[in-house]
Amino acid sequence: MTGPLAGARVLDLTQGVAGPYATKMFSDYGAEVLKIERPGRGDASRRIGPFPRDEPHIETSGMFLHLNTGKRSVTLDLATATGRELLLRLAADADIIVESFRPGTLERLGIGPDVLAEANPAAALVRISSFGQDGPYRDFEADDMLLYAAGGVMQVTGDPEREPIKLGLYAPLFFAGCVIAGMMMGALRTSLRDGQGERVEISIHEVLTASMDRGGPNIVAYQYSGALMIERIKNVVYSGLPTGVYPCADGYVQVATQPAWFPRMCRAMGREDLIDNEHFTSNVFNPDFLPEMEAIFYPWVLSHTKQEVMEIAQAEGWPVCAINTVEDAYRDPAFRARDFFRTIEHPVAGTYEYPGLPIRFKRTPGEMHVAPLLGEHTFEVLTERLGHTPAEVAILGQRGVV
Repeated sequence: MTGPLAGARVLDLTQGVAGPYATKMFSDYGAEVLKIERPGRGDASRRIGPFPRDEPHIETSGMFLHLNTGKRSVTLDLATATGRELLLRLAADADIIVESFRPGTLERLGIGPDVLAEANPAAALVRISSFGQDGPYRDFEADDMLLYAAGGVMQVTGDPEREPIKLGLYAPLFFAGCVIAGMMMGALRTSLRDGQGERVEISIHEVLTASMDRGGPNIVAYQYSGALMIERIKNVVYSGLPTGVYPCADGYVQVATQPAWFPRMCRAMGREDLIDNEHFTSNVFNPDFLPEMEAIFYPWVLSHTKQEVMEIAQAEGWPVCAINTVEDAYRDPAFRARDFFRTIEHPVAGTYEYPGLPIRFKRTPGEMHVAPLLGEHTFEVLTERLGHTPAEVAILGQRGVV
């Protein structure tokens, strides 16, 4: 491992999206991540698509393969005394332990925070849950949509006159995973500095509500005025210039225009004659002028592709962006020029390209590696790290412990 976190050891007891994405960040940037999975079943995300050719298989989930790059999979049945004893021995060698079980699960298994601290007083412990380790919602079930709903964030997503909508495809959980990874760094640094393991409790509900992604600002706005930002925005004075989503020759573009940018817009459209036209310059702040302005704008935007519109506008300093499909994003020349995607060959799923490292270190860049097969590293870890003989590991497998 060559990344900035090379040498750090993470014991990963998370599953799903938020926790595994956080530990993936650690793995991609050099940490050794031991992913503990249930024998025979593994992480729940192994059963979430997409799958190649739409054929479900425990080893080919696109979700799992993306969320667990570079990790080492060790199967342990924590419901058994031997499985718990093996876990505590692995914990003794970890710098940070991360778990996302339902609150109270570790305690019921007999491997709660105090037991883990006894096994390794210097290891940081990060506990992730939907609503926190205590409080009235502690035992509530939730997914990404429910967490956004409970935090008030969904209310301010979408048209104010319509029912609230959600962000698709686990966006809140990926966002929470990024926050968790940052806080894991703090826990790791504090524990290494003090020689005593920090304990961190993370409520995804609170992460989303506190975030600047619509949650936090609206909580404050409500206290200021009793009204949400999404309601107050209706009172904003709009200009008479195109702003928002507009169609073009092959899709849509997102347009941001302020009155001060009117000359830029004119130059992009090849209408420099309008820059000093008093009829236009005197109406750029007038929302009633928008239809007249759009009568000029629509023929131009509809005659170009979204990539052309974006490049022409951006060349003049006018913020316009193509609204890309997933296929567009996959083929985007900016990603390709920066070599963003990484090709990874998996022994079962095959060879595919994955989104690469989102943050680039120059001296210690990190590297993505293939996600593990279920229990792929169990034998290696138990024999090399814990000193078991091959025969002992075979017996543990026969007993269903690993």
